[in-house]
Amino acid sequence: MNPRFDHLQHLTRRHFLRDAGQFSLGAIALQALAQGKPSENPLAARPAPGPAKVKRVIYLHMSGGPPHLDLFDYKPELVKRDGQDSPDQFVKGKTFAFTAGTPKLMGTPRTFKQHGKGGIWMSDAIPNFHGIADEMCVIKSMYTDQFNHAPAELLLYTGSPRQGRPSMGSWVTYGLGSENENLPGFVVLISSGVQPSGGQSCWGTGFIPSVFQGVQCRSKGDPVLYVGDPPGMDRALRRKTLDALRDLNQEQASQLGHPETATRIAQYELAFRMQASVPEVMDISRESKATLEEYGAVPGDSSFANNCLLGRRLLEQGVRFVHLFDWGWDFHGTNGNEDIRGGLTEKMKRTDKPVAALIRDLKQRGLLDDTLIVWGGEFGRTPFREGRTAGSTILGRDHFPDAFSIFLAGGGVKGGFTYGETDELGFSVTADKVHVHDLQATILHLLGLDHERLTYRFQGRDFRLTDVHGKVVKGILG
Repeated sequence: MNPRFDHLQHLTRRHFLRDAGQFSLGAIALQALAQGKPSENPLAARPAPGPAKVKRVIYLHMSGGPPHLDLFDYKPELVKRDGQDSPDQFVKGKTFAFTAGTPKLMGTPRTFKQHGKGGIWMSDAIPNFHGIADEMCVIKSMYTDQFNHAPAELLLYTGSPRQGRPSMGSWVTYGLGSENENLPGFVVLISSGVQPSGGQSCWGTGFIPSVFQGVQCRSKGDPVLYVGDPPGMDRALRRKTLDALRDLNQEQASQLGHPETATRIAQYELAFRMQASVPEVMDISRESKATLEEYGAVPGDSSFANNCLLGRRLLEQGVRFVHLFDWGWDFHGTNGNEDIRGGLTEKMKRTDKPVAALIRDLKQRGLLDDTLIVWGGEFGRTPFREGRTAGSTILGRDHFPDAFSIFLAGGGVKGGFTYGETDELGFSVTADKVHVHDLQATILHLLGLDHERLTYRFQGRDFRLTDVHGKVVKGILG
């Protein structure tokens, strides 16, 4: 049977009414392709619908949940009561990942001091952050609904603890496109050898056109897998092959009108352009020796430091959203690497230096004012000892969704500023609560996007990143 007629036989009046009233971004891109206009690229830059404080975002995700009580949220009272039973009102009836019964309170073994003009409390574990205190906006009142890694990461980056929703970076590129037609609008870099627990859904597109998904690049080896020409194929033959595929796809698109066909055309064309542009952008050996030393980056390595430097290079070239994932922040205390004393010191040695260098570098290049940097994890750590390791000489904390800290820097947010408070033991937020949906709404707002209006219709409903929640955190806006 003719595939076209077979398709038409399955169309109903409901399909017609749905599709006739829906002008998706994919359909608009397809029309532009058919007419051969310059706007044929669905990733073409589009003006923000509202006032935008920033043009681009680099999100630094510390996968596993950094121990905020040992980094930013100083609790002298918790230190005084170290080793005492946790008060019943804070733990009774609550479920923790690996702790049951009545756990013992654990004050931080770290030394805290105030830094910068704003007097931001920071521990000795993050010495390189001390020097950028005046650029930092620390939110100490974050909370989430999930206490396990994968659901918490998915909630943070897709608005739902379950797979299937578009990611934050995909929503941003869907709304704004990319400023460089030769590079993806959304790039993902991973260090420490492990993908985030939420998997590729953290940068996937869910039900919106897949052209907006994050492109995972590598700091070691080929920057993008399979982007090179196959053996025996030169660039001219590759161009001829893609032209033939484009003609076939356009023929199918004219018959069936499926938006993913336009996506396929755009992705083939982007991959062709990336062959020339990506290797140059990803080559950090082009940087000066002083810059490499500032970040602690080594050409050819696969490291968080290299990824921070690559992130700056990508932002500089017009990439809209760069997402860095670094695994190894799950400080349960099951081994020395998870000890909030030596283990945390070693982990921060590899990460706070390049983050501080990234912020200074962006500022020096005049990019900090219109770039937003976000640093944090999917949740925090408990004010008490993790149950499995309570009798160990290694100090660790359990997962904790009720209160944790992150920091932002760059355009649109107050520098040298602390927002929100937790109680004297760190169990709950007592002032200026910020849910992860509020953070999502705020990031979109800074980009000039209204989180309630940036929607995509799917299965009869208008979906958005913040689901049916979220409010802009106006108290941190500069």
